[in-house]
Parts: sequence; C-alpha cells; structure tokens
Amino acid sequence: MFKIKLLILLLINLTLSSCIKDNTNYNKNKYSVGHISGEYDGLILKNILINHLSSVGLYDDNSTHKIKSSIKHSTKLYITNIDNTSDRLRVSSELSINIVNQKFKCVTYRFDERISQYYIYADSDKYISNNKAEKKIKEENTNALVKEFINKLEKPKSICRNINE
Repeated sequence: MFKIKLLILLLINLTLSSCIKDNTNYNKNKYSVGHISGEYDGLILKNILINHLSSVGLYDDNSTHKIKSSIKHSTKLYITNIDNTSDRLRVSSELSINIVNQKFKCVTYRFDERISQYYIYADSDKYISNNKAEKKIKEENTNALVKEFINKLEKPKSICRNINE
C-alpha cells in the first residue's frame, strides 16, 4: 500500500512539474545601451541598466535594439504637519526609455515611469547627512525604476513608430 501511494504522488508530481513553464528570458532579444543623458545620474543609470540586463541575459553590445534613456531627479520641500516639526524633502525620479531599432531607425518600445521618496532633512546646509541621504535615495530610485523596466520589458514589436512620435 505504501508503494502505491508513493507511485501516485510521484505521478502527480511529474504531471504538475511538466505543466510549469519557465518564463525566464521569455524575451530572447538582446539589447545594447546607447547614450544616456543626465551627467552623473546618467552614468549611474547606465551601470545599473547594463548590470541588470546582463544578469538576465539580455545584454549584447552589438545588438540592433539600442536603449536610449534619460533620468531626471527633482527635489521639493514637503511639510507633513501643521506645526512644522518635521520638514521633509521629496526626491522624485523620472525615467524615460526608448528602445530604438537601429536597422529601421524607429522606436519599438517606450517606458516612462516616476517614483519618489521622502527624507527628513536638517535645516542647515552644513550637514553632510542631507547630501548623503539625497544621493542614496537617487540611487535607490534609479535601481527600482530599472528593475521595473526589466520586469515590464516586452518583446519589441515588429511594427515601428517614428522616432519623433
């Protein structure tokens, strides 16, 4: 009886495991990274983008699908309560990515997202913690946006749109 139960469980296990589909690298196209605007923030974006694409197996420097992107960070004062006891600074990051087919000179995929975080800041410019917090938040926002881009990345369509659209 014990052997029969084991065989039934093995059969069920094999049936279920054969139904599972591995979606990793569903998108078999490889991408190269082109010019990224944004000075130092653009350099950080380029490094993070190349690292994430390489880790998923989607990076090829000689690919015809080139990623052109830009990142902008903005800060704004945000007061959380009426008695003004804790001032916060909101750091918003906006990532815009176009995947351009170099062969046909057209855009095959667009990605535009925005993310923001807050931190409590000291009132004086002399505190180094304000600069470090802002720099760390910018890197975290960039990393989160790149991860979201990689997760939403679809196979480029064969139909191209004009670059200026």
